[in-house]
Amino acid sequence: MKIKSVETWTEAFKLTVPYTIAFATIDAVENIFVRIEAENGLFGLGSASPSGKVTGESYEACRQALAENLEALVIGRDVRHLAGINREMNSKMINTPAARAAVDIALHDLLGQVCGIPVVDLLGRCHTSMPTSVTIGIMPPIDAVASAKEHIANGFKVLKVKTGKNPEEDIEVLRKVREEVGAGIRIRTDANQGYSLEQTRLFLETVKSLDIELVEQPLKADEISAMLELPGDLRKSCMADESLHSPTDALKLAAQPQPFGSYNIKLMKAGGIAPAVQISRIAELAGLDLMWGCNDESIVSITAALHAAFASPATRYIDLDGSLDLERDLVSGGFHLQEGVMTTIDKPGLGFERLV
Repeated sequence: MKIKSVETWTEAFKLTVPYTIAFATIDAVENIFVRIEAENGLFGLGSASPSGKVTGESYEACRQALAENLEALVIGRDVRHLAGINREMNSKMINTPAARAAVDIALHDLLGQVCGIPVVDLLGRCHTSMPTSVTIGIMPPIDAVASAKEHIANGFKVLKVKTGKNPEEDIEVLRKVREEVGAGIRIRTDANQGYSLEQTRLFLETVKSLDIELVEQPLKADEISAMLELPGDLRKSCMADESLHSPTDALKLAAQPQPFGSYNIKLMKAGGIAPAVQISRIAELAGLDLMWGCNDESIVSITAALHAAFASPATRYIDLDGSLDLERDLVSGGFHLQEGVMTTIDKPGLGFERLV
């Protein structure tokens, strides 16, 4: 099934509630969309959410990579040759993983439609549903508790609390939230590279009593040797995020002694579904758990991450709340969310119901 046309454009989305993480306060985002149409009229959608802090590319670099490469890569090619197209794309768009992700997602969406099955079944489904965490930004304890109560009232049972500015204050926030929500709610935390080694040690030792499920990226992305100075049990509770981009990174981090006990895969860092699946297989072989995360993203790329997550036996967690705070989106459908639990829609491709 040959590809006859492509289109890219940018959309700005305001967030319903601005939030703060260790290095920024965010109140709006831009996503870059890709539409790839086959000769029979079927089309696939992809989207990119670039970030200098996460993917290492600017919006302009992402747009430029698509403008310079997309048509030559896919026009006239058979979408069933997706693996070959991706291999060529990886060599031509090395430094723009979010741009590659948008193309890869659109190709997978189109291929699933051509084959008449959901993308997750193309990849090999092994999960059907999973609860997603929902994020609480950096804020005073009283506000964090109020946010936690609101999320729980909306059916969510897994909270991810952003930390990384001040470990003592972060611990107090986590203590207050745990006291309020009780033992039945799972709590994770994400330091976004905000701590020193000694702060990390203090934080990890202190929150043991609070039953914190995992701690994402406490140290700077390149401080792998410093992570290895922590005791094995503390490293096991930590998850690689900014330290993990590519399958090559996954291989390095899988070697013994392992600096992290789990990986956070984001399609925007990895470059799409195909390389993310490669990372997931490395994690599976290395005995590492997976969480699938996101930026502030359209339903388009959130759904793609969900399909990839449900095709990996190593998936233990999902953190795919990135579309929930957008004031609007370009599609509906993609996934079902009920009482905090996400499931895919049983439609070909990624299952978007309509353009809006």
